[in-house]
Amino acid sequence: MIYNYIIVGGGSAGSVLANRLSAVSKNNVLLIEAGPDTPPGNVPSVILDTYPGTAYLDKRFHWGDLKVSTEVVPHNDPDNNNVPLRKYEQARVLGGGSSINGQVANRGAPNDYSIWEERGAKDWNWDKVLPYFKKVERDMDFEGPLHGNKGRIPVSRTFPELWNGHVKATAQAFKSIGFKYLEDQNGKFEDGYFPVTGSHVYERRVSAAAGYLDPTTRHRSNLTIMTDTHVTRLIFDGMKCLGVAAESKGKEMEYMAKEVILSSGAIHSPTHLLRSGIGPSMDLKDLGIDVKLNLPGVGQRLMDHPSVNVASYIKPDARVNDYTRRHLLLGLRYTSDLENVPQGDMYVAVCSKTAWHSIGNQIASLIIFVNRTYSESGQVKLTSIDPRVEPQVQFNLLSDERDLSRLMDAFRKMVIIQKSKELQVATKDVFAAVYGEKVRQVGQVNIKNKILTNLFSKLLDGPDVLREALLKKFVVEAPDLSLLMEDDNVLANFIKKSAVGVWHASCTCRMGRSDDPMAVTDRFGRVNGIEGLRVVDASIFPIVPCANLNFPTMMTAEKIADNILNVNYGI
Repeated sequence: MIYNYIIVGGGSAGSVLANRLSAVSKNNVLLIEAGPDTPPGNVPSVILDTYPGTAYLDKRFHWGDLKVSTEVVPHNDPDNNNVPLRKYEQARVLGGGSSINGQVANRGAPNDYSIWEERGAKDWNWDKVLPYFKKVERDMDFEGPLHGNKGRIPVSRTFPELWNGHVKATAQAFKSIGFKYLEDQNGKFEDGYFPVTGSHVYERRVSAAAGYLDPTTRHRSNLTIMTDTHVTRLIFDGMKCLGVAAESKGKEMEYMAKEVILSSGAIHSPTHLLRSGIGPSMDLKDLGIDVKLNLPGVGQRLMDHPSVNVASYIKPDARVNDYTRRHLLLGLRYTSDLENVPQGDMYVAVCSKTAWHSIGNQIASLIIFVNRTYSESGQVKLTSIDPRVEPQVQFNLLSDERDLSRLMDAFRKMVIIQKSKELQVATKDVFAAVYGEKVRQVGQVNIKNKILTNLFSKLLDGPDVLREALLKKFVVEAPDLSLLMEDDNVLANFIKKSAVGVWHASCTCRMGRSDDPMAVTDRFGRVNGIEGLRVVDASIFPIVPCANLNFPTMMTAEKIADNILNVNYGI
């Protein structure tokens, strides 16, 4: 059989595309996902849970060997020999990131999409993308011109009357320094604090797979879904992509199509192109790969939102309550003092639970990230032609000094807020948190960690002197807070080494104008210079938007699917 479309990757974009393209009965669509299925009625409980910390760490659902560097790689160390690598929990499951993420359903700033258009993505301004955001969502709380009420992904909020003590105290601290309460995060884009909008309903996650690959869709005779199947290579005839080779249960098969759509994310979509000889010619030649097409932008300008954390101990009566298992109920959007930045260039996620175990219930965190980042020097590179070997991923998160300076300023702001009288009613023992190996090891879901953390948590709830000593010896991996607050050099060095992304990898196959040498795709995701091959996922973003990426990614898939159907079928 020759399929009309083969979609490589069943994440947020792939699930949308599979649904929309197979809605035309004459289209035969094959969706290939490397990870396991999440079938209706049999979705793993850790994925359904509105607290995502367990699914996020479950080895069944991510690429186990993927490691990345986040620090800026020196020019004299291009191969990352002296920069530490971190494990990177990239989703490998039907639904992709939407099956393990924090379920935050926001869209970014209208200004984001003006920049997309300025960088060559014609008709991707705010007025053009808003209808597709609305098409994705079914807002359970609000109606009006900014909201969709018929989409496949329900969104809802937990409002202040149901907030736990920590969230209420943090909101009061924000209010006390002049921030405005915004009832609707996805309403008018302005500074303020708000209930976080989430892709869940009735205390259950609704992933892209759950919303778009429902039983009715799965029963379409023209849609085939293959999971636990790894695409090993793309098949070409000259400059035309004819299909893919994929391995399942140790057996490789070839599948042919009129068009192949890569929806494997900002790390693996460019990897597929590079292994096919599409990318920077010198890098490909160094690996002995025949250059099919010199596209310098493939894998380049990788972006994410650089982030640091300010943590504290939560007093027992202020912890997560029985109304919800959600740990992210409150967000803050504000504008920094940096000259010429757009509104809302900074974001703070208020986290009332930092891990699945009992210690996680006791530690809160203000997760600070640069919403509008200027660091664009990250890259994805091959180190081997073997499809089983993960690429080298360098985020170079703070390569632009403007991002570092804003994180330093935000860190100090949040420490002051953490120590405010409003928050002291709910927390104490403020410290700089590091998402390091110590946290990852304890975060692994197993009986040993459950026993150890239960014992340790009882000690943390003991006398103040004991808790402070235990935190300092076993939890804190950062310089003393007083040093960080007083010494610019100490704070800058700490942030450079400890800043991580927030799993918003994007921009490695950017849309752009035909005369832009770094553009990889056109405004419809078609790979420049190659017939029958398209990329549709966060890798085609011209810049990373001021948002968690799940909804911008689904919006992008909706918009391009609409174009495909309109061009080919007049729908």
